[in-house]
Amino acid sequence: MNTPVIVVHYHELWLKGGNRRFFLGKLFTSLRRSLEGIPVHGIEQPGDRFVIQLGKGASLAEAAERIERVLGVAYYAIARPVERDMDALCRAAWEELAPLEFSSFAVRARRSDKEFPQGSMEIERIVGRFLQDRLRENGRSDRVRLKEPDATCYIEVTPGPLLVYARKIPGMGGLPANTAGRIACLLSGGYDSAVAAYQMMKRGAHLSFIHFYGTGARPGESSLHVASRLAKQLVRYQFRAKLYRVPFEAIQREIVRYAPEDYRVLLYRRIMLRIAEVLARRERALALVTGDSLGQVASQTLRNLVAVEAAATLPVFRPLIGTDKLDILATAKKIGTYEISSEPFHDCCPVFLPRTPALYASSRDLDEAESKLDVRALVTQGLRETTLEQLRFTGGRVEADEPRPIAAAKKNGALLTN
Repeated sequence: MNTPVIVVHYHELWLKGGNRRFFLGKLFTSLRRSLEGIPVHGIEQPGDRFVIQLGKGASLAEAAERIERVLGVAYYAIARPVERDMDALCRAAWEELAPLEFSSFAVRARRSDKEFPQGSMEIERIVGRFLQDRLRENGRSDRVRLKEPDATCYIEVTPGPLLVYARKIPGMGGLPANTAGRIACLLSGGYDSAVAAYQMMKRGAHLSFIHFYGTGARPGESSLHVASRLAKQLVRYQFRAKLYRVPFEAIQREIVRYAPEDYRVLLYRRIMLRIAEVLARRERALALVTGDSLGQVASQTLRNLVAVEAAATLPVFRPLIGTDKLDILATAKKIGTYEISSEPFHDCCPVFLPRTPALYASSRDLDEAESKLDVRALVTQGLRETTLEQLRFTGGRVEADEPRPIAAAKKNGALLTN
């Protein structure tokens, strides 16, 4: 009974009504998969929580670190299981609280097992009085403060053992992985698209990644190595992912050859959307997601976003559209993509960037600019040269298959142009 357990709480899943069992099942699966390779005695669900009992030789710190990345977890805690006895509960509460430094404390009890003889308020009163007496015996003047205390002793009365802990560790929140359908993400090497991908995964979407890159094998040239590392970091949140790698320099050269200079970037993005749609349909994805943030760069003015999206037939989601850059960077640091995106690289080929990009293009402007291009041929060219890297997060590490070419199916020819 003295072996610590990990208690995992969720909150948003309570809103799911009759579908709650489905979401809880997905959360259970995520917890189990995240702990692969760590000895686990069992994962139980007493009341409105999961309780993870680790096996012999398991690392508590490693298990907690993995659970911290599980989507759908509101918070978790390293808890002390206690026999169903008030004296034992008081002693355990003291052992949890005594090593901490604080000047005020509170006791918070939740009783999901109504057969336990004491109610929540009575448990808080008895344990609080016991803790205050022991503090005075030890020469400490700490006092009870119910509002914003320095330390809190949490007690959960479950149908099994009582659970006692003094520290809540925030989880990722959101919905469990793979509960909201499939989406394809246009993943650059920068901060924004990786954060946008995470935001959609946090809502339960399963993402495939599509990266467009320029040539250059040396560090700081092609963005391919950065995008691959980003995908390997993001796969930790959904366990499996595909990264489609699309060489784009030859397509850029063709656009530069025939299209007006100020529309180049917008035409690049329209071709990217068309190629991404074919790959998205290959994955049975229902939408695309990008890292666009309104007004951040010239191609992301409102009119330009509308003009570019006109080339798409699938919905285009932009979870960062109204997000401040500082908030984006803070999230990137939280999810482990900031350092990767900070590496030097060329986003496609900078040689082909216009000196004065258009700020207020219309769909008609871009249609006219594309009239000199063989759009279908450019999309087909991009698909023909695309390679696929498959990623898995298992046993606490990321595994990647060797990239392999994919063949653009001729049957999908109707999807190549808008």
